[in-house]
Amino acid sequence: MTGTTGDTNEDAALEEASFVEYGIEDKPPMGESVLLGFQHYLTMIGANIAVPLALAGAMGMPDAETAQFVGTFFVVSGIATLAQTTFGNRYPIVQGATFSMLAPALAIIGVIGGGWRVTLLELQGAVIAAAAVEVVVGYLGLMGRLKKYLSPVVIAPTIALIGLSLFGVPQITDVNLAAPGAQQNWWLVGLTLGLIVLFSQYLDNHRAFRLFPVLLGVVSAWLIAAILSVTGFYAPGTPGYVALEQVASANPIQPVMPLQWGMPKFTLPYIIGMFAGVVASMIESFGDYHAVARLSGVGAPSKKRIDHGIGMEGLASVFAGFMGTGNGSTSYSENIGAIGLTGVASRYVVQIGAALMLVVGFVGYFGQLVATIPSPIVGGLFIAMFGQIAAVGLSNLKYVDLDSQRNLFIVGFAMFAGLAIPAYIGGVEASAFKQGMANVAVLGPVLGSDLVSNTLYVILGTGMAVGGLVAFVLDNTVEGTREERGLEAWEAITEDESDFQSAVERFGTSDGSDPTKAD
Repeated sequence: MTGTTGDTNEDAALEEASFVEYGIEDKPPMGESVLLGFQHYLTMIGANIAVPLALAGAMGMPDAETAQFVGTFFVVSGIATLAQTTFGNRYPIVQGATFSMLAPALAIIGVIGGGWRVTLLELQGAVIAAAAVEVVVGYLGLMGRLKKYLSPVVIAPTIALIGLSLFGVPQITDVNLAAPGAQQNWWLVGLTLGLIVLFSQYLDNHRAFRLFPVLLGVVSAWLIAAILSVTGFYAPGTPGYVALEQVASANPIQPVMPLQWGMPKFTLPYIIGMFAGVVASMIESFGDYHAVARLSGVGAPSKKRIDHGIGMEGLASVFAGFMGTGNGSTSYSENIGAIGLTGVASRYVVQIGAALMLVVGFVGYFGQLVATIPSPIVGGLFIAMFGQIAAVGLSNLKYVDLDSQRNLFIVGFAMFAGLAIPAYIGGVEASAFKQGMANVAVLGPVLGSDLVSNTLYVILGTGMAVGGLVAFVLDNTVEGTREERGLEAWEAITEDESDFQSAVERFGTSDGSDPTKAD
């Protein structure tokens, strides 16, 4: 029988991922599924801890609230993953905190400069409003329609800038947030980073080290810091001190609930700035969907599957805003990497792991234990994680013609602009910048100088927003073939629209069959 193009593409995808041990529809035994599910979440636990710790540190949040804050992220991650794998794109992909919204959040925190609770309520409102637009973009099918305009030439620099633009977070540059200018504990930073590199690169022939380099690195560094704290080498309040006494005083069950910090506040400039992060998150997820499909042994995602995935991520981010994370929800590249390493692409396994994280989020001891991680260790973790994010972004260039001067110019120019313009904006005092922009902004008399200047300040201060916009405009205006831009390579492995139906459509079938499963 003569195969169709779709059959050929699916066969190519399956051949590329022939190492898959558990496919999307497979259900390993319960005991094994629990361990495998926990393993999936362990690969992204570092990032899901890094984001709340970065926000808490930048806002000056007290340790007790930080523990509950971290727990909230795990509750949201568990619910968002269950929703995405059941009603969204139905890929075996973990949902969690997003670095793309961290960059604009840090820019917003710099503008507000108030107490942590006031700042967090502003972030919540910005996330809710910006994510509501993502819901509309997803379920109206706009992201699927934009697919032909979003080539790897746009996606690669945008995702790379998420990691590169975060090198200046407080935990890396200044450990003692209560006393700005204090010296960093570079010995502990180097130890953490060195252990992660050792486990992930030099000892990766051992399965445990290959799967859990971040977890093992952070735990090992934390144990050393804890011993030095107990023996008095690190005094309370000094860089590297582990406050073990705080764990014993934690509440066994912490009350993670909607609106736990208060009613969100909605300020238009902050919403627009956060929307830049939402756009970057959508673009990042667009690339992640292709990656998880390829590694799971199925064809690249159809427009319909992309739209359902983006729409569900929007709903999850709105939920995250009401829960009080000050951040959104997105698909995790770390989880996709775990599929590539282990061959476990089971949706059921990921759902088991999500249920575990949902329960863990309500355990006060866990959140408080995470809060005792010294900032130098978090700084070492950040250096490794942010670099990995940048590399994941650049990996999308495998689909494009790298001998093309056009592509090299667009990627290089977008990345440089994404680093240079925010650096310039950050070097200008906010008050002086506002005054200057008020004098030249065309919309100033209409919208008000504060609105225009604050909006531009947040957008132009966000690297992935600047780089993404530059790459998008150039890639769609500078002449280039579809093959040159990498669009042909993506289209060649794209599934048919009929290969995906929503969960509502699936549950509505008379025989209860799963239309997403290939015949």
